[in-house]
Amino acid sequence: MKRFILIIYVALVVVLAVATFVEQARGTAFIGELVYGSVWFCALWGVLAVLTLIVCIRMRLWRRVPLLLLHGSFLIILGGAFVTFVWGEQGYVHLEEGKATDRFVVRDSGKLVPLPFSLRLDSFRVQCYPGTDAPEDYISHVRLTTSDGVEQATTVSMNRILTHRGYRFYQSSYDPDGRGSWLSVNHDPWGIGVTYAGYALLGLSMLGVLFSRGGEFRRLLRHPLLRKGGFLTMLLLVGAMTVQAQGRKLPVLKQRQADSLAAVQVIYHDRVTPFNTLARDFVLKLTGRPTYKGLTPERIVGGWLLHPEVWKDEPMIRIKSAELRRRLGVEGDYARLSDLFDGQTYRLQAYWDASKGQTGPMSSLEKAIVETDEKVGLILMLQNGTLIKPLPADGSVALLPEAKVRAELLYNRIPFSQLLFMFNLTMGLLAFGLLLYKGTRRTMPAGRTFRWVERGLTCALWAALLFHAFGYALRWYIGGRIPLSNGYETMQFLALATLLLSVLFRRRFPFTLPFGFLLSGFALLVSYLGQMNPQITPLMPVLVSPWLSSHVSLIMMSYALFAFMMLNGVLALCLRREALRLMLLSRLLLYPATFFLGAGIFLGAIWANVSWGHYWTWDPKEVWALITFMVYGVAFHARSLRRFRRPLFFHIYMIAAFLTVLMTYFGVNYVLGGMHSYAG
Repeated sequence: MKRFILIIYVALVVVLAVATFVEQARGTAFIGELVYGSVWFCALWGVLAVLTLIVCIRMRLWRRVPLLLLHGSFLIILGGAFVTFVWGEQGYVHLEEGKATDRFVVRDSGKLVPLPFSLRLDSFRVQCYPGTDAPEDYISHVRLTTSDGVEQATTVSMNRILTHRGYRFYQSSYDPDGRGSWLSVNHDPWGIGVTYAGYALLGLSMLGVLFSRGGEFRRLLRHPLLRKGGFLTMLLLVGAMTVQAQGRKLPVLKQRQADSLAAVQVIYHDRVTPFNTLARDFVLKLTGRPTYKGLTPERIVGGWLLHPEVWKDEPMIRIKSAELRRRLGVEGDYARLSDLFDGQTYRLQAYWDASKGQTGPMSSLEKAIVETDEKVGLILMLQNGTLIKPLPADGSVALLPEAKVRAELLYNRIPFSQLLFMFNLTMGLLAFGLLLYKGTRRTMPAGRTFRWVERGLTCALWAALLFHAFGYALRWYIGGRIPLSNGYETMQFLALATLLLSVLFRRRFPFTLPFGFLLSGFALLVSYLGQMNPQITPLMPVLVSPWLSSHVSLIMMSYALFAFMMLNGVLALCLRREALRLMLLSRLLLYPATFFLGAGIFLGAIWANVSWGHYWTWDPKEVWALITFMVYGVAFHARSLRRFRRPLFFHIYMIAAFLTVLMTYFGVNYVLGGMHSYAG
């Protein structure tokens, strides 16, 4: 029985993983019909559910109520999904202004199905952020008429649904002329209730497992090997970096004029910002750095505006591709604007013309051309006056408070990510090396010097945490929302969570201190070097939901804990005599890590159901999050899977399992895509 369950379980994980790549190659409709909507796929889950129920009975889990409720919650969630699959109806309805309809179209079959009431669109409007064209919300003003003639005026917008007699309507799209609206329809009166009951039971059971006196989590907390103190480490000296500004003299604004422009408010990236933000992004986009030759961004932008004939011959357009530089005849990493024009002929146009009609993914050269073309476009927008948008004179757009302007200027001037990733990685590498050195010694180093080293490193960890928290709080205050809406912000949160966990664990488990530095440093390095967007922009309408922050926060906390467990495994392979104690720590962290992930997944499902009517759509991000949850879930069953009692096997498994985390976060965003690709 145990072996059969394991085979079914592994088969499901493999099917899910393969399906995401097949979907990338053949499309969502193909994989939906072949796998997710097939009878055999449902049967596979059904067999696993039945076998799980049998095993629970055989093991008499009613003696351990939290575990019984935990496994029971999964069965209820699967039951809710089955009810939705069999009896749920999903479709759409097209409302035209002034016209009533009492039917909707079923999504799969295209069949018209009658509604027990009628809907009429009174009006539709796109609500934009003040002073911009960026949509803040899509709002349909609808009139609902029941079968007995009672009328009810209501609205449907993003994250605000219309519910009546078991039917749920969600704002989906609208006609280009603004006189029609498309609503998604979901009729699932039983499945959603059963599934939500499963989610609630899952939350209660996870708390029960954590706080149960006879549970493994409480036993691990009391284990004598986890009560021992840890190690000593050393201080870090960080050198300062100097920036030289040499070369010919460039015409720029005077420093006093530039300083006066920094706080002037303009509309940029669909929000009101200080001019410094626009100027800094302009320079950063062109050069890869926030300054150029020691000049402030405002002085550079002013120079481009007043003396473009000089600045066009300044090599400040960074081209990363050596092949493109060779074709353009550019020496070094930077090109002049004049290098990209031959008289009135735009030299990149020839490459665009040559690539027309080609199919398939872009080559590295084509990507470099696109990136360079964006930089040229930015300069041209500045010169023709479309980049800088002053606030309307009629006062229709409110000015930012002075405190918020000062906060944004401060945020722009302090390179939080750059300073922290250099500091944390250097500190982490030295501390990790010292940990390995100490682990190979038979006697423990002692003395006043080492105590001061330990205290100094602890102070450094606290300083890194507070500095990063200050920068994160500034971004939160400036944007007016929790910074969790894109890849850059989630990596920032991951770094913050990692530092916080390291501070919390350092007394009980001192060897987690270098892990905190290393993991936070790598997260910040990825956000600094990767293709993530550091700009603060308004949220997409679908992201304006209270469920979002809870969903992402829990997921990122789980990733931070999984990363700790992975580094524990690496350390255990280096220090074999510590393997048992490190395994006990990883087993302890496995509980909150996996529970955070599970709670995050199902809070995300609730968010999806509230936003667009589907709590699970088998999107690649959802699938890989489920795969990660299932892969780590296996490690809980050391009683029946005895290999997990062996420290070496356990650590190797934790290292390999972390690959699913990397695939969920990075692989899906940059390889598979899907509805969650905005988070990259």
